[in-house]
Amino acid sequence: MRIDRMYVESSEEPLGIDVPSPAFRWSFAGDAGRGLLQAACRIVVALSEQEAGSGTGTVWDSGFKDTRNCAQLPYEGPPLLSRTRYYWRVEVRMAAGEPLCSRVSWFETGLLHEQDWLASWMEAPASGEQAEDGAAPGALPLFRTEFRLALPVKSARVYVCGLGHYELRLNGRKVGDRVLEPGWTNYHRTCLYSVYDVTQYLQEGANAAGVLLGNGFYHVAGGRYTKYKGSFGTPKCLVQLEAELSDGSRVTLASGEGWRTAPGPLTFSCIYGGEDYDARLERPGWDRPGYAEDGGWTPALRAAAPAGKLKAQGSPPLLVRRVYHPAGYTHPRPGVYVADLGQNFAGWVRIRVRGAAGTRITLSPGELLKEDGTVSQKWTGSPYRFHYTLRGDDEEIWSPRFSYYGFRYVQVEGAVPAGVAEFYSTLGDAGLLGLEGCMIDPDMERTGSFECSDDLLNRTHEIINMAILSNAKSIFTDCPHREKLGWLEQVHLMGPSAAYNHDIERLLVKTMEDIRDAQLPGGMVPTTAPEYVVFPEPWEVFRDSVSWGAAYVLTGWNLLTLYGSRRLLEEHYGGMKAYVDYVTGRSKGYLVDYGLGDWYDVGPNGPGFTQNTPVALTETAMYYHMTEVFAGIAQLLGRGEDASFYRSLCGRIKKAFREAFFDGEACRYAEGSQTSYAMPLVLGLAAEEHEPALLAGLIEVIRRQGLRTTAGDVGHRYVLLALMQSGHSDLVYGMARQSESPGYAYQLLHGATTLTEAWDGPTVGKSQNHFMLGHIEEWFYAGLAGIRYRFDPATEGFALDLRPAFPEGLSYVRASHRLPCGTVRVGWEKSGSGQLTLEADVPVNCTAELRLPASSADAVTESGSPLREAQGIRCTAWEDGCAVLRLGSGSYRFHSTL
Repeated sequence: MRIDRMYVESSEEPLGIDVPSPAFRWSFAGDAGRGLLQAACRIVVALSEQEAGSGTGTVWDSGFKDTRNCAQLPYEGPPLLSRTRYYWRVEVRMAAGEPLCSRVSWFETGLLHEQDWLASWMEAPASGEQAEDGAAPGALPLFRTEFRLALPVKSARVYVCGLGHYELRLNGRKVGDRVLEPGWTNYHRTCLYSVYDVTQYLQEGANAAGVLLGNGFYHVAGGRYTKYKGSFGTPKCLVQLEAELSDGSRVTLASGEGWRTAPGPLTFSCIYGGEDYDARLERPGWDRPGYAEDGGWTPALRAAAPAGKLKAQGSPPLLVRRVYHPAGYTHPRPGVYVADLGQNFAGWVRIRVRGAAGTRITLSPGELLKEDGTVSQKWTGSPYRFHYTLRGDDEEIWSPRFSYYGFRYVQVEGAVPAGVAEFYSTLGDAGLLGLEGCMIDPDMERTGSFECSDDLLNRTHEIINMAILSNAKSIFTDCPHREKLGWLEQVHLMGPSAAYNHDIERLLVKTMEDIRDAQLPGGMVPTTAPEYVVFPEPWEVFRDSVSWGAAYVLTGWNLLTLYGSRRLLEEHYGGMKAYVDYVTGRSKGYLVDYGLGDWYDVGPNGPGFTQNTPVALTETAMYYHMTEVFAGIAQLLGRGEDASFYRSLCGRIKKAFREAFFDGEACRYAEGSQTSYAMPLVLGLAAEEHEPALLAGLIEVIRRQGLRTTAGDVGHRYVLLALMQSGHSDLVYGMARQSESPGYAYQLLHGATTLTEAWDGPTVGKSQNHFMLGHIEEWFYAGLAGIRYRFDPATEGFALDLRPAFPEGLSYVRASHRLPCGTVRVGWEKSGSGQLTLEADVPVNCTAELRLPASSADAVTESGSPLREAQGIRCTAWEDGCAVLRLGSGSYRFHSTL
C-alpha cells in the first residue's frame, strides 16, 4: 500500500494557486490489508524539494494530527508568497500497520496581491469597418511585442487574462493546448487569469510575444443569432511574463507601453453566431522575433481595467479531447454537401482545404437535418456558421478559436469533399481534403465506470455522459448552442450523477463563486449564473425560482458530502443564509407560489411549463429541503442559534405544506402526480405513518401509466430516489426499458446520441443535447451497483453504504468510483440457478455497510470461507433477506444462494 495521488486545491501540482489557505488531499492505492484506517497525519511544506523530502517543514510543519481526514486539510502556516513554488509531503500513521510517507509534490502560487501586477490592460483603437452579414464592426485585434533575454532561461511564467477569450503565442507557437480561455464570469465582479509555465517557449536572445483576442461572453455584439446581446466592454488583455535567467536574475515583460496592435484575420467572432476567418489577411511572422511590420500596426492603447477583481482560474481548462470523422457525405442539392459525424457533441470543426485564394467556404453545423437533407438549426439558434476564406496555399488547415456549437452534422458549401465525383476542379470550389469534429470539454479526471448485461442501459449511460460532457464548459450549460447559459437546477439535481463519472469538484466551486457574483443585494439568487440574460416582466418567472436558486445551498452541501470540502460552506454561509431568508420573506404563509416548478414534465401539451404538479408544491418542497440542509450547515459550523431557528422554520414549512397539499382521504399530495408523490417521500415532508400508502400510490400511478415517466426536470430525480430507496429498483429498470414515448429507450430507438432536452426529443425537436433529465445515471451507480457514499464530518472520513439491486432480467453489473481517498468497486453476477457472486473493493480509510441477499447466513461465503470465519467482516443484522455486513478496507468476494 502507498500514498498515491496528491492534490492541492483539488489539482495535482497546480500553477497559480491564489487561495490564502489551500487544502491538501491524498489518496491510497496498492495492495491494502483489511480494515486500514488513517489515525494521524503530518504535512510538511518547504521551499525546496530536498527539505520536504527529508521531512523538514521550513515553511510549515503541521505536526501529527489525530484525524482520518485525507480529503481537505487546510494549510495553516505563515502567509504564502506570490509566484513561489512550495514543496510538500505527507506522513500517515495508520491505526494498524506500518507508517506511510508520500513522495514530494508541489504547488505554485499566483499573483496574490494587487501590487504584484505590473502589467497594464491594453486594447486596440476602435474600428469603423463593417464586417459581412451585418456583424459587429471591425476585425478582432492582434497584439505583439519583441524583447531580448541576455542569458538562457532557467524558469519562466506568464500570467494572462484576455477578455472575452484569448490565444497567447510566444516565438511563433501557441502557448499550451487550452481553448476558450478564460472561463466565463460576471466580468463586473470577477475576471479570471491563467498561469502557464513558458520556460520551453523562450530562448536566449530575441523573443516575441503575441495575443489574439475574441469576444466571448464579454462582448456579444450580435450580427447573427444571439440569445444574449450585451457587452461588458470591448476586447482587452493583460499579460505579465516573468523569467528567471541562468544567473538568477529576473526579467519582467508587461503589457502596455511598447506593444503594437493591428487587425487580424478573424473578421467575425460571436459566442452565439459563429466565426469568420480570412486567411488572406494573415500577417505571416507577426508572432516571431524580427518581424518587419506591414501596414496597419499602431501602438496599443492603454485600456481601463474591467470592474471585476482578478482571480486565478481554478476550474479545469477546456481542451479538444475527442475527434470525430465523417463516414461519408450526402449531396442534397448542387454545391451543398453534408457530413455526418455520427455523434452529437459540443465543439467546432477542423478542415484541411486546397483551392484558389479568395474562395470562401461556409460550414453550417447542426444537430438535425431538414426533410431535404440539409442541416437544420431550427431548435439550436440560427444563423450559426463558420466561414473560411482561403489564402491560396497548397494545403491550408483551419479551425475556429473563440466560438463553438453543438452539432452532429456539418453542411459544407464552397468546397467539394475529396473523393466526390465532381471534385472541385470543375466548379472552381475548393477541395475539402479532410474534415474533423473536435469535441471540447474540461480537463477533469474520469472517476467512474459502469456497465451491465443490458446494452440498452449501457447506451443510456453513454448518451447521458455525452450530454454532461458537452455541457461542461467553464460553467454547466443547459445546451451548447441555443443558450449556453448556466441554469442552476441541473447543477444540484444532476450533480451526484455527474460526480459518479468525473471529478467535478472544481466546477462546483466555480458554480458557487458564480452564484455569489450573481446574487442580488436583497438575497435573490437568479436561475442562471453568471446571469447574462435578465428576464424582465412578464417573464420574471424565468429569473426567480426556488428549485433553481436552491443550488446555492445544495451545491455547497454536495461539495461537503461528495468531496469533504467544508471551507466553501464557511465562505458562502452569509450568501446562502441571505437566500433562504429572501425566499422566506417572499413566501406566503411559508408556501412558495412562484417559479418554474416541475419544468418539462409530460402532459397533454408540449414540453415546457409544468402540467401535472402545482408549481407551489414543487417550489415549497425545495424551499423546505434547502432550509433543512442549511440548518444542518449551521449546526456543522457551530452556529447553534441559526441551526435552531432554521430547524424551527422547517417545522413551519412542513406544516403549511401538508395543510395546503395533503389529501388525507386519498392519501396523496395534490392530484397525485409522480412528482407530488415522490418529493414529499424523499425530502421528509410526508408523515411517517403515511409513507407506505404514498409509496403504494406512486407505484400504482407509474404502473397505470405503463411505466412511463410523467415527471420533469425537477421531479424525475425524486421519483427514481423514492423507488430506489424503498427497494423498488425493479420498477426503475422497467421504466428505463420501456420503449414508447416518453423515456430513455425511446430516445435511443429514435437515433439520439446524446440525451435530449425533451423526453421525446428526437421526434418533438428542441435541443438534442441537454443533460437535465439524466437522473437515472445516479441510479446506475447508487441503485444497480449500490455505491452510495458520503463524507461524514463526525468521523472525518467517507462512509459507504453498499446496497446493490438485482432486477430480474439483469445478469451482471460492474461499476467503480474513485473517491478522494481511493477507488470503490462493486461487481455482481447472478446465474439462473440462483447463485450470486459479488465482489467489492473498499478503499483504505473507508468503512462500508453491505447488504448482501442470501437464503441464510450459512449460504454465504467470502473468498471460499464461511462468513463467520471471514477476516474483517462483522454481520450486524439480518434484514429483509439480507445479511448486513460491516466492512473495512480491502477486496472481498462473496458467494451466496438467493
